[in-house]
Amino acid sequence: MDEPSMTSAPTAAPGPPTPPVPLSKLLAAKDLGLRRIAGPAETELLWVHTSEMADPYPYLLGGELLLSAGVLLTDADHYVGRLVEAGAAALGFGVRPVHETVPGALIEACDRQGLPLLEVPPETPFTAIARTVWRLMAEARHRELRRVTRAQQALATAAARPDPVPAVLHQLAAQLGGRAVLLTARGEEIHAAGRRLAPEPAGALTRLARVVARERPGSPASATDTHGDTHVSAYALGGGEGLVLALATRQRESGDHTVAGIAVVLLSLLAAPHQGADAAGRSAALVRMLLGAGPAEAAPLLGGAGPWTVIHARRTDGTPADALTAGALGASLGTALVDASRGGGEAVRLLLPGAEAEGEAGEDETAKTGEGKTAKGEAVEAEAVEARPGSDPARSGSDPARRGSGPARSGSNPARRGSEPARSPKPVSITPQPGWTLGASAPTPVTALDAADALAARALAHARATRAPLTVNAPVSGLAALVPPEEAAAHARALLTPLTAPLADTLRCWLSLHGSWDRTAVALGVHRNTVRQRIGRCGELLDADLDDMDVRAELWFALRQG
Repeated sequence: MDEPSMTSAPTAAPGPPTPPVPLSKLLAAKDLGLRRIAGPAETELLWVHTSEMADPYPYLLGGELLLSAGVLLTDADHYVGRLVEAGAAALGFGVRPVHETVPGALIEACDRQGLPLLEVPPETPFTAIARTVWRLMAEARHRELRRVTRAQQALATAAARPDPVPAVLHQLAAQLGGRAVLLTARGEEIHAAGRRLAPEPAGALTRLARVVARERPGSPASATDTHGDTHVSAYALGGGEGLVLALATRQRESGDHTVAGIAVVLLSLLAAPHQGADAAGRSAALVRMLLGAGPAEAAPLLGGAGPWTVIHARRTDGTPADALTAGALGASLGTALVDASRGGGEAVRLLLPGAEAEGEAGEDETAKTGEGKTAKGEAVEAEAVEARPGSDPARSGSDPARRGSGPARSGSNPARRGSEPARSPKPVSITPQPGWTLGASAPTPVTALDAADALAARALAHARATRAPLTVNAPVSGLAALVPPEEAAAHARALLTPLTAPLADTLRCWLSLHGSWDRTAVALGVHRNTVRQRIGRCGELLDADLDDMDVRAELWFALRQG
């Protein structure tokens, strides 16, 4: 295996280098009349140079098609040897007026040393050959620029998908016709796309990734190597996370480095720590809580004193979400507080800090979208509209005079209205995210985040059961808000005492879904017959007819209290 080549230059070039011209393309130009008479059939031309010096070695850069009429040719073996040492790609020999035919010694030397030899007919000027090579180069560069442009557009589109990191890797592997892998600094695979590699090339790719992983000063930004017929390359991502993009392809085109550079920029942005909350603030909050501080003391360090919104999220297609994909969701929602490490198929949990306060004349976000509505516009019930047990409607922004209808709106409860704060919190704006199903709590004080977490879980279950992309929990409002919370909670405890927690949860979910056995089963993750058995048991324990609308309404009121 060759020694890997490394560079610390920026990985994203402004455009691909000029692609070389295959010798076969030049020979295919019928108007030139060129004919290969010695040496290998395939090589790539980078330049065209004309020289009649006996030893042109000092003036060659490598990759040239050298054109000569052999004016000073005396020792063919020495002449060809010097061209091969200089890295010349091919020799074009013009016949007449100096030589009537190509010297046989020159043909033998080129065959022996592996240098392609072309016969240039008398009617073909060297300038015409150079012009054809430059034209072929310009056409190749134009094709390569178009390929890079298409790749850039495809990668940018992939980066906007719900699973941006896997999507970018998949598109990169497709564009380069190989394998693309995102690795940690220790060589552990995070995501991969494209055809699988044999063990040896895969090992070479992992070793190369460790070379560029930024775990020590002076590490190169990129490195390339060849293992058999596989070209491998590695690029360090920005952001200080030690992540590496590793690529393996069968062939290496001139624009591949540019395409890889575009992917490096996108992946660096996607994988970098998001700055929705300052990293130093998050660290300080964690230290304080580990040392015994309460949530109320740590919350301001995370971006706001509250209220807070808890969101539970699952991928729509049911696949588990990794940390990078969950982080991208957090960035879309405007938060860096993301928990995707619970495993076991658990939902991703997010915490949205802070909320703006608004005056009496303003409308809160729930009112704008329709209080307790799903993203589909359906009324959100059960889990989707539950308030925190024992919460004060005034504190949760549920002033019936502003949000209710009928007598409450006309001011039928002046004592209650007069005791409410003049300003209420404005819920953070949450929008559906493509590829995700979301359930969100109502804005909640930091001291009640555990209850908000449970409500967000119920909202997510409701969203999945109704196939809505987003269900937002809404505070208690309307007639229910007119009952003092303490009295409502006492009534609920007395009414629901016979029920166990699982039975109460099943009844709450069943009522929220209008008595649908199938949807309730989906929301709870149980069989529909289990739902029927539990609801039947609830009716027996409560000694109530659950088909009676009055009974359902009273139970619904009680279940929303706890």
